[in-house]
Amino acid sequence: MIKHIIFDFNGTLINDVDLCLNLLNDLLKSQGKATVDLNKYRNIFTFPIRDYYIAAGIDFNIESYESLAIKFIEKYQPQSLECGLYDGVYEALQYLKNKNIKLYILSASEKNNLLQQCKSYGIDKYFDEILGITDINAASKLDIGIDFIKRNNISKDEILFIGDTLHDYEVAEAMGVNCALVKCGHQSVEVLTKANVLIYDSIVDLMEVF
Repeated sequence: MIKHIIFDFNGTLINDVDLCLNLLNDLLKSQGKATVDLNKYRNIFTFPIRDYYIAAGIDFNIESYESLAIKFIEKYQPQSLECGLYDGVYEALQYLKNKNIKLYILSASEKNNLLQQCKSYGIDKYFDEILGITDINAASKLDIGIDFIKRNNISKDEILFIGDTLHDYEVAEAMGVNCALVKCGHQSVEVLTKANVLIYDSIVDLMEVF
């Protein structure tokens, strides 16, 4: 029985796909490169972020990844407080809390930025723990997830991890926990089907599952 649900944040709870696409295109324009449309973005987006930048056409000989990451976050963070959560997120989180399911966030976002976003949207109160990384370079969240399970001594069979990318599936697999994905986020359904797990429209579907 699932007693714990771990959510990815970007593209799973927060509707930041268009924002990220626009910021990517700003970086491409600054290098004189062709921009990408939403369809291409959702088919090339991946982790590590460095690889997706290369697929989009970014040239690190022009500007380093580290420099671009700083520029991205400087624009992303304030604008992310305005782009909104997906429809029904508040209701779904409250529903799951009422079912006595413990909720968590595990994100590749820098932790202080993540906490600011959650507090700004008023959803921090729903989560027993909010887990993010310690720098802005979007490193893997796998180690954080594994440490979380060890610290809390939770049975892996009782955990469901929900994200919007194949990376989330890979993290869940490495953690040894159940996984489902949502198709409203940063990767297309065509990409997500490679994971061979349940794919929901959004986390609102969980209200029918539990």
